[in-house]
Amino acid sequence: MNEIFAIATGVLFAIGVFLLLRRDLIKVAMGFYVLFTAINLFFLAAGAFNASQPPYVQPIIAESVGQAIPRGQSSDPLVQALILTAIVISFGSYALLLGLINVASRRFRTLNNDEVNQLQA
Repeated sequence: MNEIFAIATGVLFAIGVFLLLRRDLIKVAMGFYVLFTAINLFFLAAGAFNASQPPYVQPIIAESVGQAIPRGQSSDPLVQALILTAIVISFGSYALLLGLINVASRRFRTLNNDEVNQLQA
C-alpha cells in the first residue's frame, strides 16, 4: 500500500509542477491545487493508520493493580490535525490566488504570463 501512495504522490506532484510551468494563469492555479492535493496525500501516507486501535480510545485500567493496560498500539492523531490544517490553508491560498488572477486578468486583459510580463515598464 505504501508503494501506491508513493506513486500517486509522485504523479500528482509531477502534474502540479508541470502545470505550474504553463503560460496560462488558470493552468498555473490548477497546478497549485494539484500540488496542494499531493502534499495532503503525502501527509496521509506518512501517518497511515497501522495501529490496532484509534487514537481516541482510552486504555483499560486494571482495578486490582491500578495501572493502565493498553489495548494495543494507538495511532497518532497529529497527522489528522496536520491534514485538516493543510486543507484549510490550501483553500485560503487558492482563493487568494484566484482573486489575484482575477485582478490581473481585468487589469491587463489577458491570462497569458508572457503578455503580462511585456506590459511592465
